[in-house]
Amino acid sequence: MGKGQTLYKEAKRLIPGGTQLLSKRPEQLLPELWPAYYDRAKGCEIWDLDGNRYIDMSYMGIGANTLGYADEDVDKAVIECIQKGNMTTLNCPEEVELAKKLIELHPWAEMVRYARGGGDGMSVAVRIARAATGKDVILFSGYHGWHDWYLSANLADDKALDGQLLPGLNPLGVARGMKGTSYPFYYDNKGQFLELVHKYGDKLGGVVLEAVRNLEPEPDFFEVIEYETQRLGIPLIVDEVSSGFRLNTGGAHLVIGLHPDIAVFAKGMSNGYAMSAIIGKKKYMDAAQDTFISSTYWTERIGPVAALATINKMLRCKVQDHMIECGKTIQHGWKNLAIKHNLDIHVGSLYPLSHFDFKDNSLVYKTLFTQEMLKRGFLATNSYYACYAHKDEHIVVYLKACDEVFAFLASIKDAPERYLEGPVCQSGFKRLS
Repeated sequence: MGKGQTLYKEAKRLIPGGTQLLSKRPEQLLPELWPAYYDRAKGCEIWDLDGNRYIDMSYMGIGANTLGYADEDVDKAVIECIQKGNMTTLNCPEEVELAKKLIELHPWAEMVRYARGGGDGMSVAVRIARAATGKDVILFSGYHGWHDWYLSANLADDKALDGQLLPGLNPLGVARGMKGTSYPFYYDNKGQFLELVHKYGDKLGGVVLEAVRNLEPEPDFFEVIEYETQRLGIPLIVDEVSSGFRLNTGGAHLVIGLHPDIAVFAKGMSNGYAMSAIIGKKKYMDAAQDTFISSTYWTERIGPVAALATINKMLRCKVQDHMIECGKTIQHGWKNLAIKHNLDIHVGSLYPLSHFDFKDNSLVYKTLFTQEMLKRGFLATNSYYACYAHKDEHIVVYLKACDEVFAFLASIKDAPERYLEGPVCQSGFKRLS
């Protein structure tokens, strides 16, 4: 057993759930075999606690490292910030500079507030919406974080959130009095959305929508949502935590023709440093002055400095064009290899946030794929998050390894479970024993 798994066993005794982020649990990837912890990282390479080097062709910091690990330009700006002082009694001027930059990139927006995580940012946006409208009920589609406003949907129906991204999210600890304050609808299901509007229209304080999911919506899906929010005088809040800064330098809504009143950005904008931004129209954002939204570490300097350095490099280097091309090559590679080896897979999502699914024995094959790719020196699962540090040479060796592993998977179709060297990976939220 490697040092990472040894340390993880200790962590599960000391840290409820083992990690701070569900997506980083080894059980979600390769139980009992995933390296779990890193010693250092650079570009798209990671060294574990045993000194093993891997090329990260999986989540790249769960989507936070759009430029790559330890990017020299961003880190240089952060180091200078640290040397000058990260936190003082006074405010950092970079938060004003960043607000100007975000509004320049999104001319429809007029005001900006900050937090440091995606879930925090979404919670702030929902609070602002309720404060501005004086109404409680939120309709939403997609996954939007761990906070009470979102999990409260499972108080009435413990499976309400299952189709949004993660099944099994337990609302234990969410006040029962929040029951009936948020309701989900499926992306691209305008009929379900309109039913909820008809039922709760005069109680609605806002609508929350992920900019993009794994499918292209019908042409009038966005139009219906925009029309109803405008008719009711409530904000349309677009969650750009995952999609933002992937298709362009700014929000994906600018590319796909969606028109929000409030938009939330986080991990895509600051290359691994904690930062989130809530931007929006003044008529809604100004309500942040009427409700209490305040946190000491939302005023530290590293986040805005890292975001400015990241955004400026994206503009200078056309980072999104590179990520789109990487994802396109990967998706085409998966499809061609699946045909070559007669494997039934579905490939989809945005090119910079690519994924594939095995249609049969999906979790078994996903675990085996991760297991065999790890042996070949790759952190890999059925998702690929592109970054600027991914170069042609990384993609070539990755697809060569995929070719070998797909061939192996095709050869063991009769009894794939026999080749697992540990348990099958988990899907969704589960308590750890």
